[in-house]
Amino acid sequence: AAWAADFPLASHHAALQAAYERCEPSPSVLQRDVAETLDSLGWTHVEEHVTEDGLSLDVACPETRRAVEVDGPWHFLRDVHGASCVENGSTRFKSRLLRRLGWDLVRIPFFEWYRLKTTAEKEADLRSRGLSATKKRRLP
Repeated sequence: AAWAADFPLASHHAALQAAYERCEPSPSVLQRDVAETLDSLGWTHVEEHVTEDGLSLDVACPETRRAVEVDGPWHFLRDVHGASCVENGSTRFKSRLLRRLGWDLVRIPFFEWYRLKTTAEKEADLRSRGLSATKKRRLP
């Protein structure tokens, strides 16, 4: 890749990539629940998809470049009074990067998902985010 020449560890790129690829993904219970609900809606996807740029996506439909990131507590910071959560810097950076790379990204925060008690509520939530039976869109 063109960026590799400027990367300080460029000479170690192959070893770093191989180490990354050897790591087994371990989806959370939350991520599995979202993926199963997407299955029930007919949204075609793969879990733990790695993009051509090396970014890992929780759930993705590579053909349409649509992705779902299921964000657990470690993706957020709380204000000093604990009243609200905001995305942390690395989560915000990854979102911006994926969008710049042409991915349509949907983020599902844990605190929103956990409020949904029934399968019908979960399905309705995903539909409201535009996630239902996969429709092919033309890639740019």
